[in-house]
Formats: sequence, C-alpha cells, structure tokens
Amino acid sequence: CKPKAGETVVVTGAAGAVGSAVGQIAKIKGCRVVGFAGSDAKVEYLKSIGFDAAYNYKTISSIDDALKESCPNGVDQFFDNVGGEFFEVVLSRMNEFGRASICGAIAVYNALEPPKAHAVSGLFIYKQLKVEGFVCLRWLDKWGEAFKELAQWIQEGKLKYEEHVTVGFDNMFD
Repeated sequence: CKPKAGETVVVTGAAGAVGSAVGQIAKIKGCRVVGFAGSDAKVEYLKSIGFDAAYNYKTISSIDDALKESCPNGVDQFFDNVGGEFFEVVLSRMNEFGRASICGAIAVYNALEPPKAHAVSGLFIYKQLKVEGFVCLRWLDKWGEAFKELAQWIQEGKLKYEEHVTVGFDNMFD
C-alpha cells in the first residue's frame, strides 16, 4: 500500500506475525497505526510494539465506534487479514483514494455457509479506493532486499517480534 508519513493505517489480525510486522513497518514509515486483535493480552502486545491504538474486537461495542474514536480523520490504508464485517466497516471509514491490501479472510475460513455480501461497490467508486490482494510470493525477487531492511530494523530495535519455542514433539500443545 506504500505507506506515507501522516497517514492512518488500520490492521486486522494485528497481533499475528503478518499483522504485527505490517503495523510496525507503517509506524517506521511515519503512519498512525490502529490494530484489532482477539484478546486483551494481544491488545497489550500491540501497544507495547508501538501501535497508536488497539482494540479487542470481542469486547468493543462496535467496530465503527472504535474507528470513530481512533481514526477521527478517516482511514488511508487498510491491511485486512480478517474479511467479513471488518472489511465492510473499515471500507466505510476509508478516505477518498484510500488503499487496501487484502491478505486473509479469517472470518470466513471455517464458515459453514458463505457469508452474505453487502453492496460495497459504491464505496469503491465514490471514494475511488484501490484494493488488491496480497500474496508475498508476488515479490519473491525482492526478498533479499526486504530481509536486509527487516534485519536492520530488528537490530535497531524498530521492529520487534515474539517467539515461542517448544522443545519436543510431545510438548507442542503446551
């Protein structure tokens, strides 16, 4: 989405490996970052790695209210790992010429029935939004460059990560 300093970025599934990296990179690029995750512990993690605002989607009154509070000037970029209701609500808060990268659809992976789709095409038209799917293999030829930059940010303390190591196959569910 080519983050620009001063823009507001919303990330869903923000506490995962991809979402947390996206949010931190947006912060490095000078953006305001708002994340959504599924537990209070994950929200605290997001705050500890520099997100400007973070919400437990399971305990907020509404996604829209959280966006009104944390994105009073609208959303410029949206990195979606979730889909479903999140996608529709965040799109409604997007600024004109906003950009969205769709990386996942956690909300619908295990659905027994396809979700009902709402008419959001008007938002794309009238807000002139740019939306594209995001699969990392598309940039395979740039991985070396990306890993070099990511490693530098890790060494500088700008990009943080959590790691959980389990020793022994029998212990993998502990």
